[in-house]
Amino acid sequence: MNQSPYISGSTSVSVIMLKVLLALVPGIVAYVWAFGSGVLVSLVLASATALVSEAVMLKLRQRPVLPFLLDGSALVTGVLLALALPPLAPWWLVVVGTLFAIVIAKQLYGGLGYNPFNPAMVGYAVLLISFPAIMTQWPAPLSLAHTQLGFADQLHFIFSRALPDGVGLDAISSATPLDYLKTQLKLQHGVAEISQAPLFGVLGGKGGEVVVGAYLLGGLYLLQQRIISWHTPTAFLLALAVFAAGFHLVDPAHYASASFHLFSGASLLCAFFIATDPISGPTTPKGKLIFAAGIGILTWLIRTYGGYPDGVAFAVLLMNICVPLIDAYTQPRVFGHAK
Repeated sequence: MNQSPYISGSTSVSVIMLKVLLALVPGIVAYVWAFGSGVLVSLVLASATALVSEAVMLKLRQRPVLPFLLDGSALVTGVLLALALPPLAPWWLVVVGTLFAIVIAKQLYGGLGYNPFNPAMVGYAVLLISFPAIMTQWPAPLSLAHTQLGFADQLHFIFSRALPDGVGLDAISSATPLDYLKTQLKLQHGVAEISQAPLFGVLGGKGGEVVVGAYLLGGLYLLQQRIISWHTPTAFLLALAVFAAGFHLVDPAHYASASFHLFSGASLLCAFFIATDPISGPTTPKGKLIFAAGIGILTWLIRTYGGYPDGVAFAVLLMNICVPLIDAYTQPRVFGHAK
């Protein structure tokens, strides 16, 4: 017979990070299936850079190295950044972005628990602003690519930027669905016409919608394991969907549908793996709803009116700035106090 006290111990950081990594596995598998194995190189580079830079910074700060490395937070940051980058990005781009995320956005603020901004999104935003041309060189889905590179060719391209003889960059790359939509809308084409392009699938981009579905599967696992709460993903997806659906209903020729926004870009990755970061997000349930809804609205606004195809990273960082204010105004009333 069970006896009191009925208090369960808190889940350790390392266990939480391990389950986050496990939840990302379906997305990684789908990514390889849809776009090739080049993303695996980025994952290894980002993971190694994250662990080494974390260890060096901990040593310089005279903090114990092994306990912090084993908590898995640096590894999760590296993996999330690698998944946000073009899978055939040059090796140095992955290394620079990861270094900035760990050294500047995390360790210089005091390490895990003290960083006000999501480190992976800081690294991504710095790379997007600094190297916009490289950051837009996304490979075409394997089902649409004129030429498919083997793993050895992809590896050679990542480290030397050299392609096999007779193969040009246009043969292996294409615009992302969000980028293509934005460009074609500026050319006065309608959404219905644009969506007939081979790049588009049923809900989002061809191949990409499978990856997004895999992220959804991983996110449901995190919810089932109670690693994350329902507040953040629900508020983000609902806000993004409501804004997209409302404008699409009013003017379907110039505004994409809610399903397209939900199943394109980093929407599902943000909903379950980025916006749910417990360090750079609010602590209260009401605060999580406000925070995530703000990210969803800003994501739609940046995608629709901003200069970048996908606004997730900037939306997250802008809402990170608001977290102290959100927490201050959403704290529950202290028992026994009228206000």
